[in-house]
Amino acid sequence: MTTPDFFRSRIDAMIHLNDPLAVLATRLPWAQLEAALAVKFEHQARQGAVLEGHDLFGPTQSLVGAGASPAGRPRLPLRLMISLLYLKHTFNLSDEDLVVRWSENVLWQFFSGRVYFEHRPPCDPTQIGRFRRALGEDGLEELLKATIDTAVTIQAVQPQELQRVIVDTTVQEKAVAHPTDSRLLEIARHKVVRAAKQAGIALKQTYAKEGKGLRFKAGGYAHAKQYRRLQRCIKRQRTILGIVLRAVQRKLQAAAQSPSVDSSPKALAALQQWSKRLATPP
Repeated sequence: MTTPDFFRSRIDAMIHLNDPLAVLATRLPWAQLEAALAVKFEHQARQGAVLEGHDLFGPTQSLVGAGASPAGRPRLPLRLMISLLYLKHTFNLSDEDLVVRWSENVLWQFFSGRVYFEHRPPCDPTQIGRFRRALGEDGLEELLKATIDTAVTIQAVQPQELQRVIVDTTVQEKAVAHPTDSRLLEIARHKVVRAAKQAGIALKQTYAKEGKGLRFKAGGYAHAKQYRRLQRCIKRQRTILGIVLRAVQRKLQAAAQSPSVDSSPKALAALQQWSKRLATPP
């Protein structure tokens, strides 16, 4: 196969043209895709601004900055960016891994429309994300439609196979903690203490160490089915929460009477909200 470059060989002379990716590179409607997506990357026309001035004949007005500006860095070829999106989703790669593997893979460069092998990355990884956002939902649908039409044309799939869509809704377990009484009481104590600290209110005792220990004890008693000991732990946690709430309410009343207290109004409002929520019986 002839080449205008005497010192380099063409990529199509290095690869097997019957490879599925090489076949897809010759069957996809690249010109149609580029024409459909080129509208999204055209320079947008600007309204401009009207400048008023004076000359020998009186006041004048001139429109500046209107129209499409040719400024800015020239964009990369659309076929290159489209092929990078195809390769990214086909092989499930990140943007950084994609550009590195592209610079090492001859077949991928042929799929991207390159004539000669290049050792440098095709672009910066961040450009792939910006290109994907610029395409939008309708642009990605256009790429998907072109892929499906090409698959039907080369008889990789039958049209009857596209009449029904099968959705796999796999249920995956998550580490969701059960909202037990002991856990909820400890969370309430922790949130009230944190809100008081943010409001600039110093509590005499926060029961952080005892509350954490009671939480672990309650979990062990529940696992061992020692329900009497579990109830004693929960009773003590309720007592601790009540002590903290009453201390916070006294501090709030003192803060309302003495305006010299240095605290944020927003933090005080959040603390009052927590105090009312926990003081109100369910």
